[in-house]
Amino acid sequence: MIGLTEILENIGTFAFAISGIRLAAKKDFDLFGAYVVGLVTAIGGGTIRDLCIGETPFWMLNANYLIWSGVALLFVILFRKYLIHLNITFFIFDTIGLALFTVVGIEKTLGAGYDFWVAIVMGCITGAAGGVFRDIFINEIPLIFRKEIYAIACIIGGFVYYVCHLTGVDNSWSQILCAFSVAATRIIAVRFRIGLPHIKGEQE
Repeated sequence: MIGLTEILENIGTFAFAISGIRLAAKKDFDLFGAYVVGLVTAIGGGTIRDLCIGETPFWMLNANYLIWSGVALLFVILFRKYLIHLNITFFIFDTIGLALFTVVGIEKTLGAGYDFWVAIVMGCITGAAGGVFRDIFINEIPLIFRKEIYAIACIIGGFVYYVCHLTGVDNSWSQILCAFSVAATRIIAVRFRIGLPHIKGEQE
């Protein structure tokens, strides 16, 4: 029977792959290039997580993640007219992927026997690192380093999960509240233009 974590991972893969493919399409990548960008967006963070906690990267054990990335490519091709011209499309799918993958990263790290602080870090890496690879592949400064609350949203979600754990909240609800807090943090930050202060270089 498929578990909740695997369901979240499949949905997150589809959402993140769409966000990567959509940006690749704006840069006029060919189909293979767009697929690679989408795939790397979807599996990049989880691959780093699994290597850090001493496990075989998840996508090497199940072809579903490569297939879901292909489905995402087909989805973008079929609905390209609507997706490419809607600036909010990237934001929606990227936020969904960020929220779900943060939960998956925390769950898998805790399942491997690591402390909660490690799980929060791995949740952040799982959620945010794929987007870093995506932006590098399309020759952009990674979103996480230049604007918007991104990785911080993952960390906030991790702390929400931790508080739920301490207070005895059911695990399924902990996952839902964690994902919701990540998505809500990012949406609020973008809506009200909330960001971290920028470091200033030397004045001329």
